[in-house]
Amino acid sequence: MAWGEFKDTAAERRLFQRRTVVMLVCVILAVGLLLTRMYQLQVVEHEVYTTLSDKNRVQVQSVPPPRGLVYDRNGVLLAENRPVFSVTLVPERVQGMDETLARLGEFLAISPEDLERFHRRLEEPRRPFQEIPLRYDLTEQEMARLAVHRHELPGVEVEAELVRYYPHSELTAHALGFVGRINREELQRIDPVNYAGTNYIGKSGIERFYEEILHGKVGYQHVETNARGRTLRVLERENPVPGEDLQLHLDLRLQQRAHELLDGRRGAIIAIQPDTGGILALASVPGFDANKFVTGISVDDYRELSDSKDKPLFNRALRGQYPPGSTLKPMLAVAALDSGATTRDYTIWDPGHFRLNEGGRVWRDWKRTGHGWVDLKDAVAESCDVYFYEVATEMGVDTMYSYLSRFGFGEDAALDVSGALSGLLPSREWKRAVRNEPWYPGDSVNLGIGQGFMLATPLQLATATALIANRGEWVEPRLLKDIRGDHPVDEFLPEETHQPLTLKNPNDWEYVVESMVEVMHGRKGTARGAAAGASYRMAGKTGTAQVFSLAEDEEYDAEEVRERLRDHALFVGFAPVDDPQIAVAVIVENGGSGSGTAAPVARAMFDSWLLEFGKEADATLVSDVRARGSD
Repeated sequence: MAWGEFKDTAAERRLFQRRTVVMLVCVILAVGLLLTRMYQLQVVEHEVYTTLSDKNRVQVQSVPPPRGLVYDRNGVLLAENRPVFSVTLVPERVQGMDETLARLGEFLAISPEDLERFHRRLEEPRRPFQEIPLRYDLTEQEMARLAVHRHELPGVEVEAELVRYYPHSELTAHALGFVGRINREELQRIDPVNYAGTNYIGKSGIERFYEEILHGKVGYQHVETNARGRTLRVLERENPVPGEDLQLHLDLRLQQRAHELLDGRRGAIIAIQPDTGGILALASVPGFDANKFVTGISVDDYRELSDSKDKPLFNRALRGQYPPGSTLKPMLAVAALDSGATTRDYTIWDPGHFRLNEGGRVWRDWKRTGHGWVDLKDAVAESCDVYFYEVATEMGVDTMYSYLSRFGFGEDAALDVSGALSGLLPSREWKRAVRNEPWYPGDSVNLGIGQGFMLATPLQLATATALIANRGEWVEPRLLKDIRGDHPVDEFLPEETHQPLTLKNPNDWEYVVESMVEVMHGRKGTARGAAAGASYRMAGKTGTAQVFSLAEDEEYDAEEVRERLRDHALFVGFAPVDDPQIAVAVIVENGGSGSGTAAPVARAMFDSWLLEFGKEADATLVSDVRARGSD
């Protein structure tokens, strides 16, 4: 524009109006977009963002069920739950894990084992925001110190939980087993939903076998939390279903008596009620404190148990495999009679030794001078080895294997006893497969007195003895007596598979039983001293099992043999004879004589059950005593 010309106000006005329209359109479009977005967020996607918002303040927590309790047959509590306070960390909320752990170590006693276990669990698969325990069983002083500093430690919580407790731990450890923290392998096989929030699982014994019904069903609760994740209130809750309570056949009084009788000696006692198969006592000595394993045993404590030469962790009653020795003779007597290898009238002359062939190897009798003329009843009563050497040779391994397997040897015949071993019942096939050798006649000779390759557990010996007490009727051993709930017992017990042991002549059962009575009450019975003065009749068989082999002409001298190489003392028996209420198997490791060591233990067990504890047997006992008085 030249100097002096007037402004073109009309053009400027038009330019301004165009710019105003453009800006107004932009503002309207921006407001429209804003309103559209607000409508989408607040109306269209309202439920989505409401849910996301609630997730920041409302969480679903699992509520573990209380574990079922365990009682003995008289209602005495064997396994209960007690509250324990532990410190836990939620890794997603912790601000600096190493710093937090170091800070906690300033006012809590945290061992290296605790830290190692925590870091191991930190690396295991887990649900988001799941607490990881660091220390268990906090003291009141530790909880007070933690409460003072709690505001400084985001992600750190004090949790109260019910933890398994065994009031009679050492008495029941081997029978009940114990629970422990769920490990990585168990985490892979359990139901992650039903075990949400559960930290413990049955590791052995009854606790493991009946884990399904002892555990119960998990519950849930919706809780409102603050910005730090602390719970403010419970909005909704579905209560967990507690595990079922179990009642066992076990009698704590008899269990305690068994431990007292074995005090200071290594061994095992199994007591069974023949008519029900209920296990009245399952004692393995020495025992251990199962409570130490529940929240995690320390390295020092575990090393002390595992390194002990007495092996307190070893369950001798179920997993101890011993040569049965002469306790096998009543079962072999049944086999010999039924197979025709001998008769009741057949007698032999026992000079104190036996040879298969003239000039061959000599097998000695325990009585060096021999027993003279003996029949089968005498052979059982006096434990004549030579008679059973000859009978075993006549039967052969195939016949012995057939009958002994029907007594439950070579298998775990119990219904609900977790961890029991099957022993070893040798056969031709076994020796060929394992040793690549044929079965020799001498092997049958050794098997005839329960030595050689054969191994049996105390539970198997008690089971076979109960079968004789029942005169061939099988009732498989069990611990569970009742479930205190709506579930029938049979629903959780395996199906019985054993058939009755039927003999060609059923009276042979009575003959063998009477031969066992002669062991206890006969003039030459090996255990007549243990039965002296009894007000009832009992049947039994003593046994002695060698720990190491002797040379052909070598004599056994207990005084010159180190204690742990001495013979094991064994006994099996039942009482009263006419209506058995209890069958017992006893082994005292390195105890020497079965008649001098194991038989008195069994007699004490009989007396305890029949005269003190087993009230239901009183009527039977009275009738048996009267019958005894008329003999």
